[in-house]
Amino acid sequence: MCSPSDPPSPSSGFRACGSGEGGRTPYRGRLAPTPTGFLHAGHAATFRTAFQRAEAAAGTLVLRIEDLDPVRCRQDYAAAAIEDLEWLGIRWSGAPVYQSSRRQLYLAAWQTLRDAGWIYPCHRSRKDVALASLAPHGDEPLFPVEWRTDPGASSAFESPAGVNWRFRVPAGETLRFIDGHLGPVEKVSQKDFGDFIVWNRDNVPAYELAVVVDDLAMDITEVVRGADLVTSTARQLLIFRALGTLPPRYFHCPLLVDADGRRLSKRGGSPALRDLRAAGLTPDEVLASGRAL
Repeated sequence: MCSPSDPPSPSSGFRACGSGEGGRTPYRGRLAPTPTGFLHAGHAATFRTAFQRAEAAAGTLVLRIEDLDPVRCRQDYAAAAIEDLEWLGIRWSGAPVYQSSRRQLYLAAWQTLRDAGWIYPCHRSRKDVALASLAPHGDEPLFPVEWRTDPGASSAFESPAGVNWRFRVPAGETLRFIDGHLGPVEKVSQKDFGDFIVWNRDNVPAYELAVVVDDLAMDITEVVRGADLVTSTARQLLIFRALGTLPPRYFHCPLLVDADGRRLSKRGGSPALRDLRAAGLTPDEVLASGRAL
């Protein structure tokens, strides 16, 4: 089995993102809303930044609707996101791409990772992990490595259905990248994060796997997203490497908070863009309605 410290191998069948070494291809960015609710001012700020960076680079921006969750994602939220982005003056190239139509790509990546021994079946739930962790480590409770299944257990599964699949995270490796906004960033594996889910037991690919596969397939050269996803970036660097590819560049935007200092979020009930628009606010006023965290 390959070691996570090994260099990428071209034999994986996945090609590297175009920006891996000094931007070998023209700039390609992406907008990636998740239609589990209406967009708020924090989303507007991040997507405006993505648009501005693509424009400044004379590059291309594509729209990807991350609608994998069949329970929480709704078509009306997706339509509203497209409408809100257009109202903000954000433009992209081509028709929207829906993750729900790209399952075969994720299955191919799952099989590659399974065959190489990078992932393993797991019957433990997030609740199990939280209860087993006496104290939080970094950003999350760590999955106990003694709960890992034997590497040979994966061969019994012809599909990912029925169990969670976790990525086998190396111990004590420092994952480094230069962020376009934050500068040098470091995360230590098995300290800041542990073995993470790449495929859910309900047979839906997890965020970490799907976005890596799509960023590769869409040849994204820079990912612009919120600063709350920095640890996700470290996880995804491991997936890129396991697939034998190089990652894109990253730009993590500051998070916005309301007047009371609470981070803007869908679950927190932050005002939706469509409500702010109905109240007569302009896009610039919406972007000024929160402050950076």
